[in-house]
Amino acid sequence: MFGKLNNIAPGLLLSACVAVIAMLFSSLIPGDIIGATVMALLVGMMLNPIISGYKQFNAGISFAGKLVLRLGIILMGVNLNFTEVLSVGKYSLFVMIFTMATAFGAGNLIGKLFGTNWKLTNLLSVSTAICGGSAVAAVGPVIRAKDEDVAYAISSTFIFDVLTVVIIPWIGVALGMSSMGYGLWVGTAVNDTSSVVAAGYAFSEFAGNTAVIVKLTRTLFIIPFVLIFSIITERLEARSEGGHGRISVNLRKIFPYFIIFFLVIVAIRSTGIIPGALVDALSRTSKFCMVMALSAIGLKTSFTDIKNIGFKPMILGFIVDTLVVFVSIGVQVATGRF
Repeated sequence: MFGKLNNIAPGLLLSACVAVIAMLFSSLIPGDIIGATVMALLVGMMLNPIISGYKQFNAGISFAGKLVLRLGIILMGVNLNFTEVLSVGKYSLFVMIFTMATAFGAGNLIGKLFGTNWKLTNLLSVSTAICGGSAVAAVGPVIRAKDEDVAYAISSTFIFDVLTVVIIPWIGVALGMSSMGYGLWVGTAVNDTSSVVAAGYAFSEFAGNTAVIVKLTRTLFIIPFVLIFSIITERLEARSEGGHGRISVNLRKIFPYFIIFFLVIVAIRSTGIIPGALVDALSRTSKFCMVMALSAIGLKTSFTDIKNIGFKPMILGFIVDTLVVFVSIGVQVATGRF
């Protein structure tokens, strides 16, 4: 046990240090324009040319990119409350159905036209459909995506979110949107949590509160999509190994059990028995774990890897994000919730 701990300690400590540096850098930038997770990815990638020559960090970096990531997702459940989700869900679920269908439908269609590999295509789609970097980080390991694809999808999301934080509040005011309508729009169309907060509260406090709850409701969809992509990946790999006809899937083998713990945390949080101070502490721990995991992914990814992917997937991500923005507001107009 101690031997394994000694093996992962250097990389784990390095990932934690990068996470702390990233959070510090992020806090120095006004308006939370660059969130800590994106900053962690960028700092890690900048250090990659140096770190890649030291093999003693590999085990710990891999541990942070997988198990610490899962811990962060599990603890993310403490931010959710089923009561709040249900109260806002009746307004947001209908819109989400259309935005998710748009993200995956248009994403895969355009991805085929662009010749983008299916894993990167769906990472870009899941980022837009669910919750930005957190969804990418959750789905990436399930579909065995390359670290550079994960980094690319998160970077694409970040660039689009910066634009939405600046532009969307102006559009909301120009269109004379209600706080509820605007909050629902931002909560379903903007990806990263920090960007949702920034864009939502720039309009009004009620709009910000609504946007955050809707955004957290989207987070719950990590569960079905992780399961769906687990099954898809298992079947594709079975076929690549020579399987024919209908491929049976061993759910016990591929089931992402950390999702159960995520739901347990949400359920416990919903009972109200967790003290507020502990909720805040667990929420901060979840965020740090996610930042640490993204640091690890960054440390394993070089800017050359990102450059070699090309520019087309970035255009794909922008098109999907833009379509979701218009579909979200279009559904509201069509249903009279504008």
